[in-house]
Amino acid sequence: MNDVLEEVEFLTRSPHRVEILTALAEEPRDRSTLKLQTGASASTISRTLRAFEDRHWVERIGHHYEATELGSFVADTIRETLGRLETEQKLRSEWRSLPDDAISLEAVVDATITCATVDDPYRPISRFATLLEESTTLRFVGFELGLVEPCIEELCGRIIDGMDTTIIDQPAVARYIRSTYPVLSRRTLESGNLIVYLQEELPQCGLSLFDQRVALCFYVPDTGTVRTLLDTDDSAVYQWAEATYESVRNSAQPVTFEDGELRPLEAAAGEVPTWSPPPPW
Repeated sequence: MNDVLEEVEFLTRSPHRVEILTALAEEPRDRSTLKLQTGASASTISRTLRAFEDRHWVERIGHHYEATELGSFVADTIRETLGRLETEQKLRSEWRSLPDDAISLEAVVDATITCATVDDPYRPISRFATLLEESTTLRFVGFELGLVEPCIEELCGRIIDGMDTTIIDQPAVARYIRSTYPVLSRRTLESGNLIVYLQEELPQCGLSLFDQRVALCFYVPDTGTVRTLLDTDDSAVYQWAEATYESVRNSAQPVTFEDGELRPLEAAAGEVPTWSPPPPW
């Protein structure tokens, strides 16, 4: 075991070693190309290639180097390991919020995970806006305003332009949007492309279903700002998201747009409505 750990330490002690080995596993390259791609010095490139040759991970063919089958095996292993550790690092604060009975870490290992940073706190929101641009449909189960409000114009614009959208949100959020953006929200509702449901209790994380991807949004509890956006096309996650969406929708109150306002849909004949809406959006 110590020998194996020493090899792992050798390979990961310098990021250039991983970069060089994985690059050569993709295709043969010469020293100048490796220097340009990795930013390593010429001496570092030379030392690394000699060490790899000693381990039979790479071999020289003319002026180029290429990974052997053994080297490609090591490159694939380290790339997968580093990818998993990167996923773990990004989800370290969020994994307890994942519905572990339906979504395993294995299911999201290949997900796109976008985290807010000090330098760019709006990175998750930018990713959400990109997903909006790439989709013709949206089923959204909201939680806080942190995700929607910063890209409200993009969202409403896509709906007005024809994106078939269903939104399930809390009455307080609906009131805020309707009062803060009266003209934009009215135009969006009048487009006929938006169906709205209201529900007081919603899942812990925001849920967005696009054409072929699902996004989970994680918030800072005290402020409602977006901390992480996870999106994936994993079929198991998508099926879970659809089931969750349907469950929430079935218990939510549908509303309709009449005379410039959202109103509860009429109950069936003989039934008495059990829900009275707050000032709607």
